[in-house]
Amino acid sequence: MTIPRLLLPALLLVPPGLQAGDPALPAVEVREEVLVIVNAHIISRRHFQQAVEQENAALYRQFSGKELDEKLREAREKTLQGLIDAFLVQDKADDLGIRIPDDYLKSVIEDIKKQNNLPTDADLERALRGSAGIGLAEYTKRQKQGILQQEVLRREVFSKVAIEDQELRAYYEDHKDEYKVPSRLRIRELVIPKGGTPAEQQAAKAKVDLVRAEIAKGSSFEELVKQHSESLSRTTGGDLGWMDKGLLRPDLEKAAYGLKPGQVAGPLDSDKDTSFIQLIDAQIDGARPFAEVKDKILEKLQEPKAQNAIEQYMQGLRVRANVRFLVAKDKILEG
Repeated sequence: MTIPRLLLPALLLVPPGLQAGDPALPAVEVREEVLVIVNAHIISRRHFQQAVEQENAALYRQFSGKELDEKLREAREKTLQGLIDAFLVQDKADDLGIRIPDDYLKSVIEDIKKQNNLPTDADLERALRGSAGIGLAEYTKRQKQGILQQEVLRREVFSKVAIEDQELRAYYEDHKDEYKVPSRLRIRELVIPKGGTPAEQQAAKAKVDLVRAEIAKGSSFEELVKQHSESLSRTTGGDLGWMDKGLLRPDLEKAAYGLKPGQVAGPLDSDKDTSFIQLIDAQIDGARPFAEVKDKILEKLQEPKAQNAIEQYMQGLRVRANVRFLVAKDKILEG
């Protein structure tokens, strides 16, 4: 999009986030100084300053004096280039036909809310205002830009960085500690309450003896559960699902970890009941399967190999772009 020549020299009536030529421009009354035009996009001073302030917060806590001044200037330059590059990648995404569906973007924001225990959009808005000084709309926009950038780089750069399957497997074997999962087991339970009266206790003892005899004969433990267990798990054949170590009653857990799949332990007594348990499966201090983590390993190994390729790719976008500084770059970096 061509920017009318008369708009270039001075202050444009354009807020951060709008593009030159946007139909909303005539109604905008807030005066914004435009620093850079990137193809059909603008970077205003306020837009730039907001980004710089967010980047600089950590620097003020870590440095002081001349070192701080140097770090701040470096940060300003990186921030400015980052804003320019974000628009270049956005335009490339348009060229490639990459679109981020609203539903997908909404699901990303919902995940962020859940991870941070923020039930509503208003809660997230307050958190963003307090920590980053931006609202939900701006944050959502930046999330979208980040996703677009990842997808462009995945298609244009990462997909062309070859990593042999043998190299992936070698990394997995050498770094299994990174993919550890806690010990866990899956058992069936058969629970017989002891009862309160002598008659109930006698009946419970008889049932325990019957179950023990049936187990010794090789009867199906799952069927015995359905016939004799009085626990809620009876409806699932006694299957309690996967349970991390430490969640079971200590005596049951100790017995379970001493079994092989299919074996049964019991009777195991508590004050209130007698239990039999069968081990269905166990994972002992294992690692997640290679197939499950292969894609993550691929990303990890691609990243260092792709750094040069990414810089070359971005340089190519910069060379072909129409980037115009309405304020000299040195002046922008001086603040």
